[in-house]
Amino acid sequence: MPVLSARGQSPSMAFGHSKSFAFHGSCTPGTSSLRCGRLFVHSLLSPRRGLPIACLCAAVGAMLVAAVPARAEQPWRPLFNGKDLTGWTPKIRGEKVGDNYGNTFRVEDGVLKVVYDRDTYPTFGEKFGHLFHEETFSRYRLRIDYRFTGEQCPGGPGWAVRNSGVMLHGENPAGMALAQDFPASIEVQFLGGAATGERTTANLCTPGTNVVMAGKLFTPHCTSSSSKTYRGDQWVTIEVEVDGATRIRHRIDGQTVLEYEQPQLDERDGHAKELIAARGGEKLLAGGTISLQSESHPVEFRRVEIQLLDEPAAAAR
Repeated sequence: MPVLSARGQSPSMAFGHSKSFAFHGSCTPGTSSLRCGRLFVHSLLSPRRGLPIACLCAAVGAMLVAAVPARAEQPWRPLFNGKDLTGWTPKIRGEKVGDNYGNTFRVEDGVLKVVYDRDTYPTFGEKFGHLFHEETFSRYRLRIDYRFTGEQCPGGPGWAVRNSGVMLHGENPAGMALAQDFPASIEVQFLGGAATGERTTANLCTPGTNVVMAGKLFTPHCTSSSSKTYRGDQWVTIEVEVDGATRIRHRIDGQTVLEYEQPQLDERDGHAKELIAARGGEKLLAGGTISLQSESHPVEFRRVEIQLLDEPAAAAR
């Protein structure tokens, strides 16, 4: 909309019209855009004007945009309460759902920790674990602060040194086999760097799943992000934006470091194939559980919070 002077004249000659016109009212820098729009439309509707209909449409459109308030974002809310494991259920390989073997997952000093006490973990014994939140989610942003501490549990695999993650769109832990190591899910992998060399974090791993990248089905189990290396015991904040079965973005410090689409179950995987059959042949994952990993290296989670996303405008109508 052109800026109108206090005298009611438009410097731009009213959208290119050759005749200047008087403005019924005043539209100054302190006047709201909605009021300006109303005054402008009133002027256009004056019987003394002969302005093209396009001018009227443009003015009405500007007024309507100004009149519609922006939709407020949902608030962030914590999934971890900073006190205990309320709302979370462990599933550790070889143990029943809900059995927190060796107090692997615990809360100390307001921090959720993965700890391997030597009396219960003289060796890791392939006890890969996951701590599942009780709710399922589809469209959301997830923000997690994590850091690695101490030394890896004896017997842990070499690839699991300073290795953890969060699983998205996961299956229900009640349906996991006793000896199952990972839930079928999309993993946002957390890695810590060694003293030398580069090692990205916020990577992607796909236990029992696949995704689409650059328009093609992407089947490698893990792929690296474009993040920098984070060493030592510093806290790292990762944010993931999940849009149901369409797109997932991994972000660090506000920058997208990995992006992919169409998360789906992998029909080549035996367990995933069973899940597909139970879903009536549907492979796409539009939602599911969220779980934190225990993979043999001590790790801490200081903040785990979520922001639900509104349904797209087209779907809401």
